[in-house]
Amino acid sequence: MKKTLLFIAMLLGFQAFSQKNIYENSRFDQLSENHEVLAIVPFIAKLELKQTLSKEEKIKLAEREGYAVQDALETYFSRRKKRKKFNVEFQNIKNTNAILAQNNITYENIDIYTVKQLSDILEVDGIISGNLDLNILLSEGVPTDFKFLDYFSGDADYGRIGVKISDGASGKLLWKYEKEITKKTGKNTTELIDRMMKLATKKFPYDKEKKRKKRKN
Repeated sequence: MKKTLLFIAMLLGFQAFSQKNIYENSRFDQLSENHEVLAIVPFIAKLELKQTLSKEEKIKLAEREGYAVQDALETYFSRRKKRKKFNVEFQNIKNTNAILAQNNITYENIDIYTVKQLSDILEVDGIISGNLDLNILLSEGVPTDFKFLDYFSGDADYGRIGVKISDGASGKLLWKYEKEITKKTGKNTTELIDRMMKLATKKFPYDKEKKRKKRKN
């Protein structure tokens, strides 16, 4: 009985912690009223790896991680979109990356462009972007060997991810979700995105069900 109560307390604590990591603009409904299409751009990754790498190698690996998250997010949204869970469309990332390349926007310089500039170039209503801080290569998979003491020593902490949605017209931040990356998060990029977004589902601003409940209230 005591173990069950402890588990429930930990679960509730985790859920409360997760929700504190979610921000939604108080003017979200007003700013996103006419949103129809969002673009997912490559995430900006910062790597702190144990192995010694040249600056060029580090940039190349960071780029790979950033594109891996972009791809995983598209996969997640595509699956849920088939079940008609969202009230917006998501631009195909192949098209997104092609348009960026045609405008000489690369992984190395995308961060110098404003949300409004990117939205105008991509002809979308909003931008999904984010940051990654990693001490492993998540796209290669999280180490599967597990020791219970890892959770206390900190060895299970592989970094942090932040997903944000910004309004194309105003450039304002509409929604943001941050999460630590650990062995519990998932074995690879796809699992990480799938699990973290499932935790945020009830708080995802473009969720049809959430919008319906808001109207009722």
